[in-house]
Amino acid sequence: WNLSQEFGLFWISSSSSWSPPKLPPLTIWGVALCVSGTLIATENAVVVTTILATPALRAPVFLLLASLGLADLLAGVALILHFLFQFCVEPSAWSELLTSGLLVTSLTASLCSLMGVALDRYLSLSHALTYGSSQSRRRAASLLLLVWLGASIIGAGPMMGWHCLEEPNSCSVARPLTRTYLSLLCGGFLVVVMVTLQLYAGICRVARRHAHAIATQRHFLPTSQPYASRHGGGRGFSRLILVLSVFVGCWMPFSLWGLLGDASSPPLYTYATLVPAAGSSLLNPLLYSLRNKDIRKVLLHACCPHRSSPPHTHPPVDV
Repeated sequence: WNLSQEFGLFWISSSSSWSPPKLPPLTIWGVALCVSGTLIATENAVVVTTILATPALRAPVFLLLASLGLADLLAGVALILHFLFQFCVEPSAWSELLTSGLLVTSLTASLCSLMGVALDRYLSLSHALTYGSSQSRRRAASLLLLVWLGASIIGAGPMMGWHCLEEPNSCSVARPLTRTYLSLLCGGFLVVVMVTLQLYAGICRVARRHAHAIATQRHFLPTSQPYASRHGGGRGFSRLILVLSVFVGCWMPFSLWGLLGDASSPPLYTYATLVPAAGSSLLNPLLYSLRNKDIRKVLLHACCPHRSSPPHTHPPVDV
């Protein structure tokens, strides 16, 4: 009886001294973060599953779209983890490093995959006869391997010690990343953006040259008149402007702010520039994957197998 009584007193005293970890109050920004991360993860999971589960979708561009969907899926998971570690579990140093490293990896892989999609579009126009061959698929797979290897190495920087948790004076606008690390990262983002814009400019030049050559061979127009400016170029050009506007609008603000801002800047500015970069993961499936007619046929056949015929895919040129 004495032993049980002493144990009961010890349990009561320990439970009375124990207090649950203090968590910050839930805010509307936190709810928006969790909802957006869930939408991003769900939307891109559908795209990745559709491409990987369909043997006919094995052209190089579909491999790139699957890589883009996987990167954006990881971005959604990173946002969900950030919400859980911030509002549901007591924040710690390792949780900050984990979520920041995963977010850096996903955003780097997403941006490089977008550049790969632009490169694939350029090659599909300039080398149309060899597009979709096994050699092209091997090159695309090698490119994606390099992209994810580089993104993983860059994203492992915070976990490997390149952070400012022990030196707050070296923090950047995005804690726990150091100013040097974020400056190099954003500088690389700007280089990728510029290269992607150059690829799309090359796509426009090649498309206009092909259209003008076809018009000249068929005697539709004299050789001095641009065919694309009078027949069928408006719709494709407007889509291209939309894609480029979303691309630049999502990535340019955070890239510039990461170079120009410092730790003393208001956190609201960082959120205002990081939200469009994360929002690109929500828009990418709509602009790139779900706009492709072959992927839409696969999804329609999966949802309504009795109303739609099985999809017959072919290597696409315009995605």
